[in-house]
Amino acid sequence: MKIYVVFDSENGHTEALAEAISEGARGVDGAEVFVNHVSNANVRDLEDMDAIIWGCPGHFGTISAGLKAWIDKLGYLWAHGKLVGKVGACFCTTATTHGGIEATMLNLITPMLHQGMIVVGLPGNIPENAVYGSYYGVGISCPVDESDGILTKNDIALGKALGKRVGEITKKLVGAQSPVVR
Repeated sequence: MKIYVVFDSENGHTEALAEAISEGARGVDGAEVFVNHVSNANVRDLEDMDAIIWGCPGHFGTISAGLKAWIDKLGYLWAHGKLVGKVGACFCTTATTHGGIEATMLNLITPMLHQGMIVVGLPGNIPENAVYGSYYGVGISCPVDESDGILTKNDIALGKALGKRVGEITKKLVGAQSPVVR
C-alpha cells in the first residue's frame, strides 16, 4: 500500500512533523511511504496512492498559501473521482498555543471530504493525544524561540501515532479490496 505525505514548511517544524508521521506509517507492514514538500509534489501522483496525509503551518487559522495553491490543483482529480475512497489525514503546526490549529485542520479536512476521501483522525485512547492533541489530526505548537529542538518527544509521538493509524486503516481497506484467490 502506498502512503503519500505532502507538507508545506517554512522553518522546519512542519517538515519534522511530516517525517515523524512518515516514520509511524513505515512501521506498518507493507507500507510504502513517500514524503514531499509541496513545491516538489505532483497532484497527479495522488491517483496511485492509497492514503494521503497533508499538512502545513497554520496561517491565521487557515491553510498556508503554498499548500492551498497545491490543493487548488485537485480539480481534475475531483472531476474524475480519482480520490474517492482513499484514506486522508492532516497535520498542522503553529507558533502559539491558540494559533488556530484546529481551524487549520478543519480547513485541511474540507477538501478531503469534497474529494470523497475517508478522513482519519486520532482518537482519545492514544495517550499522547488525550492530554495534548486533537481529534482532527496532529496539531502542535512550535514556539519560534524553541531552544530544545524543533519538536518535543510528545510531538514526535503524536506524529508517529497518526502515521501508524493511517497505515493500519489503509492496510485494512486495501486488504478488503483485494480479490479472493480460490
